[in-house]
Amino acid sequence: MESKNLTKIFESFNKLKVLIIGDIMLDVYYWGDVSRISPEAPVPIVAVRQKESRMGGAGNVAINIQAMGATPILCSVIGDDSNGERLIKILEEKKLSTDGIITTKDRPTTTKTRIISSNHHIVRIDDETDEIIGDKQSKRLLAEIQKFIKRGKIDVIIFEDYDKGVISADLIKNVIALAKKHKIPTVVDPKKRNFTAYNEVTLFKPNLKELREGLGVDLQAGDFKHVQLVTEQLRKKQKIESVLVTLSEHGVFINSEKEKKLVPAHVRNISDVSGAGDTVVSVAALCCALHLSPYETAYLSNLAGGQVIEKVGVAAVDKKQFLKEALQFMNGK
Repeated sequence: MESKNLTKIFESFNKLKVLIIGDIMLDVYYWGDVSRISPEAPVPIVAVRQKESRMGGAGNVAINIQAMGATPILCSVIGDDSNGERLIKILEEKKLSTDGIITTKDRPTTTKTRIISSNHHIVRIDDETDEIIGDKQSKRLLAEIQKFIKRGKIDVIIFEDYDKGVISADLIKNVIALAKKHKIPTVVDPKKRNFTAYNEVTLFKPNLKELREGLGVDLQAGDFKHVQLVTEQLRKKQKIESVLVTLSEHGVFINSEKEKKLVPAHVRNISDVSGAGDTVVSVAALCCALHLSPYETAYLSNLAGGQVIEKVGVAAVDKKQFLKEALQFMNGK
């Protein structure tokens, strides 16, 4: 990529419309200080000085897409509860559409509460269910997805699957068929339950743990020959165009018909890896929408994921900083 082309690519992101299907979550943060141990039990006492609520899961993907200048459209299911109301309020504050959000009394809003002191997680509390949504909600969700695809041009579809029950095998099959009919690329951030249901997608982005669990294989991050063999088998069996595996400090590995390469990670001051995968899949999807090569897609998404791990908590990519870094690394600086 030349500097001029890279700048044009970043400008082109602004014109894209992205449909995001999956598990939206509420991330609650308690920031505080620890100065003593509880007299009731050998645990630290956190004196809370700040509380914050953010969107996580598919919501964090939407925020990353928006941060890159594109237009995200979320399709998900939340609970008819106070945390669901907080999520809707956050969506409205960020000027994101709530049209694709379905509310139900049958399940709670997935909520993850993190208690943090001195930039370190003390504990995380999860309030959630992982049961598949009922047929009624699933049909409503598919109807919303069909409506968005038929209403206006969708440039790429992201499945943001956290195994919390919003995405089912039937939904996957129906949406992929619809995407193929309308020639829309599909990008997947998978988990174990639906791992083998994603057939004939454009890009499949598991991390190493998800790859191990999804295929039931013993796989080491540094064994790149084995990673290549496993991803090649996966790509051919499920008829996937490209498999992009994130390998933490080793970078990412891209396997497509024409390219099988490791993209090394850049040296970073790691503060928090939460949400890095959301950033990677967001940038990868935008690259797929622009029909960039698998290697270009891997390189840019790897760089974006590296940027956000330097921030505490689930954070979105900074587009200006991202472009600046991309230009610097491209020019060998």
